[in-house]
Order: sequence, then structure tokens, then C-alpha cells
Amino acid sequence: MTTVRDYMATELTLLSPDEGALKAMRRMLDVQISGAPVVDEHGSLVGILTQRDCLTIAYRTSYHGETAGIVADYMTREVVTIPVDTDWVEALGRFFESPYRRFPVVERNQLVGVISRRDLLRAMLDLA
Repeated sequence: MTTVRDYMATELTLLSPDEGALKAMRRMLDVQISGAPVVDEHGSLVGILTQRDCLTIAYRTSYHGETAGIVADYMTREVVTIPVDTDWVEALGRFFESPYRRFPVVERNQLVGVISRRDLLRAMLDLA
């Protein structure tokens, strides 16, 4: 059985909730990702920062002249995750049922990777 574990990304750009929001945006742009998990000092998943969240940063700093602040000010705190042993077809269904482009992958409540729409498309082509 092919699972999320077989196709998830494991080399992740991780952000800290205390990291500067503009620095986090730059890191995401530099590695060409549209979202990054946010972990605390113990490595626990506490949020995710997405391009949509970054648009909020851009709007508030550019239009309203606010200071950018930190990642915790903008990150999405209620993160929907997917277990590492989820069958790839079931994971594909999860994408149909949600607006998300990626899911953090967890094993025993620890972040172990991220699975994206693109990863599952690759799985489909590999398995065809």
C-alpha cells in the first residue's frame, strides 16, 4: 500500500512563531514554497504560514503602514494535519474536500513532513 510517507517532503523550511514576519516571507520566497510549518522550541507544530497569510502582512504594512511583527501575528493556528500512514488515494480525497494546497504530516503528534497536491500527482503518475 502506497502511503503519504512515500511521497511527502521531509526536507522542510520550518518557521518559528517568534521569527520576524518579513524574514519568514523572504525565506519562503527564496526556497519557492507557498507555505511553511511553524514549530515551537520543542518542535511541536503550532501553526502554518501561507502565501495568503503573507498577503495580509503585505497589506497591513503597505496600505496601513503597520510594522510587520512576527510570524505568530499572522500564522494560521488551527492546522489540519494528515497521519503519515494515510493511503495516498485517501489523502487525494482530503484535498478534494478542503481548500488546502498542503497538509502537514504527523506521526504520534510530531511533524514528520508535508504532503502537497503536487506530491500526490507525482504518486499517481508513478503508480499508473
